Amino acid sequence: MSTPSSAPKLSVSLAANPKLASWVKITDQGQVAIAPGKVEIGQGIVTALTQIAADELDVDIGRIEMIRASTATSPNEGVTSGSLSIQQSGRALRQVCAEVRQLFLAAASERLGVDASQLEVNDGTISGPGNVRTSYWELAGEVSLDRDATAGAMAKSASTRGIAGRSIQRVDIPDKVFARPRFIHDCALPRLLHGRVLRPDISGAKMVALDEESARAVPGLVAIVRDGGFAGVVAGTEAAAEAALKALRKGATWSAGEPLPDEHDLAGFLKSQPVETTVIDTKTGARPSAIAHTLRRQYTRPYVAHASIAPSCAMAQWDGDRVHVWTHSQGVYLLRADLAIVLKLPVESIIVEHMEGAGCYGHNAADDVALDAVLLAKAAAGRPVRVQWSRHDEMSHAPFGAAMAIEIEADLDADNEIIAWRHAIWSNGHAARPGRAAQPALRAATEIANPYPRMISSNPPAANGGGGDRNSVPLYDLPAWTITSHRLLTMPVRTSALRTLGGQGNVFAIESLLDEIAALRGEDPIQFRLRHLRDERAKDVIRAAARRAQWKPQRQAGVGHGVGFARYKNTGAYCAAIAEIEGADDIRVKRLALAVDVGEAINPDGVINQIEGGAIQATSWALKERVRFDRTRITSTSWTDYPILTFSEVPAVDVEVIQRPEIEPVGAGEAAHGPVTAAIANAVFDCLGVRVRDLPITRDRIIAAMELAP
Repeated sequence: MSTPSSAPKLSVSLAANPKLASWVKITDQGQVAIAPGKVEIGQGIVTALTQIAADELDVDIGRIEMIRASTATSPNEGVTSGSLSIQQSGRALRQVCAEVRQLFLAAASERLGVDASQLEVNDGTISGPGNVRTSYWELAGEVSLDRDATAGAMAKSASTRGIAGRSIQRVDIPDKVFARPRFIHDCALPRLLHGRVLRPDISGAKMVALDEESARAVPGLVAIVRDGGFAGVVAGTEAAAEAALKALRKGATWSAGEPLPDEHDLAGFLKSQPVETTVIDTKTGARPSAIAHTLRRQYTRPYVAHASIAPSCAMAQWDGDRVHVWTHSQGVYLLRADLAIVLKLPVESIIVEHMEGAGCYGHNAADDVALDAVLLAKAAAGRPVRVQWSRHDEMSHAPFGAAMAIEIEADLDADNEIIAWRHAIWSNGHAARPGRAAQPALRAATEIANPYPRMISSNPPAANGGGGDRNSVPLYDLPAWTITSHRLLTMPVRTSALRTLGGQGNVFAIESLLDEIAALRGEDPIQFRLRHLRDERAKDVIRAAARRAQWKPQRQAGVGHGVGFARYKNTGAYCAAIAEIEGADDIRVKRLALAVDVGEAINPDGVINQIEGGAIQATSWALKERVRFDRTRITSTSWTDYPILTFSEVPAVDVEVIQRPEIEPVGAGEAAHGPVTAAIANAVFDCLGVRVRDLPITRDRIIAAMELAP
């Protein structure tokens, strides 16, 4: 009989990038450079990773410089997504820094003639008995980090950490407050040119002719670029580029497009398409009770836009047959892989360097605009070209979050207890990111002279959290269930990864029906949930949220309260939310009380920030956001057509973080969306007595639900 190995293992990111020097560099000038492969997209990851490194190395946080990700220098950590940055990069960095500290202690021991166990490190200074001392900086030339990690060094225990677990100010905020350029939109490379790309308004239309004469007369024009159906302009200023694009548009002739679905019958469209069907999970009860009746409910969510405040932007510069790209893509290596396919270049000829962008919630247009810049820069004679999409471009041509139709059947016994549960999903896939297939996933790749087909989005495997099926398996202890996913094999509306993938829709559906069953039983919805949970961490967040909301406040006319709960991906952060809403002409969310358990909270204030941001975005999704289209084109191409929550509508958000320093940390960024959406929907029922099962919950939807109510 074999004995399981207890040997320490490298974390996933570190196993893929074992070279210590690729993560950490220590200089003789008293500085520490940390180079994670994950990128800052507003989630505060740079600060949390700084805390982890400072803690394990025993250096002041001010000595640490965080190096932004680049394919030229950084470890390849794939994509920054799925609330995995702390789980993957944080764990790797903790192991790396613990081993680096051990290597320096060993070198100090040899230099000072003192056993390493008697040495201490304080802000990089290593000291021991008799006041002997040296430092990381003095030893930097002697300790080579050009070696692979071994997992042999033990990271500090939670009780001995001095920086991780404390709230500190984010290291990126001062630059943003004092307007020091960090965003790609603010970067001005020397001799920079500006580009714009011409695209049709009609969905699926192809360019059949282009009269360039008017555009060539625009002062400041440098070049018109044409590659098959891809066309764009390069000019000396942004104004000249806009003027040339406007002139070029007048000279373009387009083919007929491809029809879009009926926006007003998304469920009908989703359920009528060819699909790939997968049984996600089944559970069989030992002895099913007699079924007294079955509740069958359908829930939908629309296509949802990323709706970042600033449109996507990129810069590119050619040097011979090599190209350097600056991008706010979430995956620099993955973008490089697709660029290599399109350009037919070895990846070594392409450097992709990350710069921060203004909001990023998944696969938006950041990767598309990077290829646009690369193609236009070919005509710039070695000068860099900056391309910034317009709001219209962003809301028309970027990938959207997939629409979903979710049907749940719950078999109930005579006491309205659940005895079986069937959950079926119809949706496009939720991921068509670059770098993951033999064909590129970039917009311009479908437009060039030898075009690639548009990639049909797929779903990540369940081991990675799934896609359309994310969070579809109930965390509750129900006697039996069958969970089925139907992924569409057509994609008239372009979809890819948007925050939570299918998690928001599935949690909204599950928590709505549970609430309905609790009401049917006359049981308090929180007690109903607690009675069906076996996971004490799950129960704790629900109890904590209820306590903060003083559940259940005394009923008032026009006010409703609702609860929602999920564990993100069923393996990540636990989050419970209680919404207080006012129901008058429109629904207004007054207050959200949330509790979250992410295991060890590296920066509790950062966790609160993430939950607050997710809760506010989920409120916007639940009440307002919906991509609009007719049968030929996307019509929600401005903030007027695609309203989001305004500052005056932002609810008060109250967050409690349950600290568990002994448990490995997980991400917080996407934990709140499902619970908050469900809590708002359930609060609407509490207030108005009507169930709205189609997002967003607008006045029209409420009226329609009232008309259908028995």
